[in-house]
Amino acid sequence: MGSFRGMAHSAIGQRLVACLLNVSEARRKELVETVARAAVFDSNGGRREGTTVLNIFNDQDYNRSVITIVASIDCIKEAVLSACEQACRLIDMSAYAGGHPTMGAVDLVPLYPLGEEVGLGDCAKEARAVAAGLTERVSGTSAFFFGWADSPQHRGLAQRRKEMGWFRKNPDTGASRPDVGPLPQKRYGLTGIGASPYVMNCNVTIDTQDLALGRSIAMSIRESTPGGIPGVQVLALPHEGAVEMACNVESMKGNPPSQVGERGEPWPTFSIGGQLYCHAPASLITARVAELAGLQGVVTKGTALVGFTPHECRGLAERALSLGIAEFWKELRRLHM
Repeated sequence: MGSFRGMAHSAIGQRLVACLLNVSEARRKELVETVARAAVFDSNGGRREGTTVLNIFNDQDYNRSVITIVASIDCIKEAVLSACEQACRLIDMSAYAGGHPTMGAVDLVPLYPLGEEVGLGDCAKEARAVAAGLTERVSGTSAFFFGWADSPQHRGLAQRRKEMGWFRKNPDTGASRPDVGPLPQKRYGLTGIGASPYVMNCNVTIDTQDLALGRSIAMSIRESTPGGIPGVQVLALPHEGAVEMACNVESMKGNPPSQVGERGEPWPTFSIGGQLYCHAPASLITARVAELAGLQGVVTKGTALVGFTPHECRGLAERALSLGIAEFWKELRRLHM
């Protein structure tokens, strides 16, 4: 994917922001595509300038979809807000059932800077504007902030979710105190909105139904454990008759650690406002999970990247926007990711 970088249209890339919109629906694919289209077309069917949807990742078992929206910093708010509005119109949380923790019809709205001319402060400002717009336009919605949008503490997503009770089996959204909007209502639930350096989603499946084993592996690889992988937050969840390590791979400031991926590749790097960031490669996470599972006689079934690495995301967005393709996810289905 790196070949797209440095092409003539890279000027497009300098102001880009990605939003990996997480919605609590995957079993009704047309519904999810309607939400995605709201990001790139206005209510009259007109094309939104400078905006594309790169990918839609549906997980039937979790009943959760991740829509990768990329736009210039000037257009991102309207694109994301329109998709959120549509999702709130179509998804009723009081009737929700799925295997992944969730609290909202729109569960997560993270904004990530992709281009050199966009900083974390810019993304935080747009994230806060999305929250204000959503709670104004859809009466009864509420949101909490994380990352750079959570001013001045900048608390991370995992910490904010813990505080809101997101990890509990049956979270009581009504007891959560949102940062914007009323006490959460059953229909819409509670939405996390924030800004941070890019977070990659990497899911590794192990061929067992032993959730306790999955949890012990999760504990070993998460960042908070000594010897864990820096930047990795992970949940072990039952998934399609096996156990999945659902990992959020956070980007970290500074030079990569000396660890490398299984195939010896270094940690990918990118910069935000002249500051270098890096993230663990998926191959390292996969190798570590395979090694720990193997000690218990269990093999891995596969690894899925939900969306892209930061480099891929920017490269594909530059390509989609230079070609004027709004619904790039349809092109992507023809290429095997």
